[in-house]
Amino acid sequence: MNRRADLVLEGGGVKGLGTAGAVMGLLDAGWTFPRVAGTSVGALAAAFAAAGADSAVFADVLARLDLRRIPDRRVPLPLISEGVSLLRGRGAYAGDWIHRWLTRELEGLGVRTFADLRRDDPDDDPALTTPDHRYGLVVMATDITNGRLLRLPWDYPKFGLDPDEQLVADAVRMSLSIPFYFEPRTLRNPVTGEEATIVDGGVLSNFAIEIFDRTDGREARWPTFGVRLLPDLPAGLGDLVPFFGLPMFPAVRLLEQVVATALVGRDQTHLERPGVRDRTMTVDTRGTAITEFGIGIVERRVLIDRGGQAARGFLRSREPART
Repeated sequence: MNRRADLVLEGGGVKGLGTAGAVMGLLDAGWTFPRVAGTSVGALAAAFAAAGADSAVFADVLARLDLRRIPDRRVPLPLISEGVSLLRGRGAYAGDWIHRWLTRELEGLGVRTFADLRRDDPDDDPALTTPDHRYGLVVMATDITNGRLLRLPWDYPKFGLDPDEQLVADAVRMSLSIPFYFEPRTLRNPVTGEEATIVDGGVLSNFAIEIFDRTDGREARWPTFGVRLLPDLPAGLGDLVPFFGLPMFPAVRLLEQVVATALVGRDQTHLERPGVRDRTMTVDTRGTAITEFGIGIVERRVLIDRGGQAARGFLRSREPART
């Protein structure tokens, strides 16, 4: 059975193994995805889904993903390398390995630039039928120079860039730029020479579940499914704040809560709108930190399996009640 749904994937670092499991579960159930959007690690999984990867391809890709190499030090000296990198640059890790790996994997699927993911559907929402919006993938990133959310490739023209010519792996790497953890990226306007610093899309929108919703008043042709990795606050505070639960000065605890709310407050508020949670599945990722890249094979498998379980449970909940 071939059923269609747009797909929106939340960011969450290593927890994103659960995202992959959920996408594989949906694929195994016969669902296909005309359009996919994602933030941070969600953008990583979204790129493969938009490239047409089936469940078997996802499994092969995951088997080739060496998590331990993602935090790539500039010099092979733990702690010293991170300290020097933060003092001399803007991130503890270069983020080059994951960029090269993603470039190679996507090219193996026939995807290099956004032109390879162009879609033309005259029945789309008119707001999405302009040339800059006709793509099967949207990647969320944050422009901290101009203080705005970027939806790539839609927003490349703001920088005088042709969306068709931009590399998909570059956009995903921008979205993966966890502040202070990975080196941020730069977008440069070739005409004006102006540059903007780009970081993780989760800074402004970690779960853009509304991105494909119609704005013309017509009924949606197919649903949008969302995959979440982080529980609501306050229960999810420990998933966002590394030192949550340890003794802290009240002012430091307040800062933790402010940062956590800044990261997920917008999305959590949107989830309270009628019908939004009904199209969202949440993967149980408790016990795994966002930057826990050293997890073992068993833990990897558990996260992937939990993603599959979340997808199957979500699909069962949508089945008509039997009488």
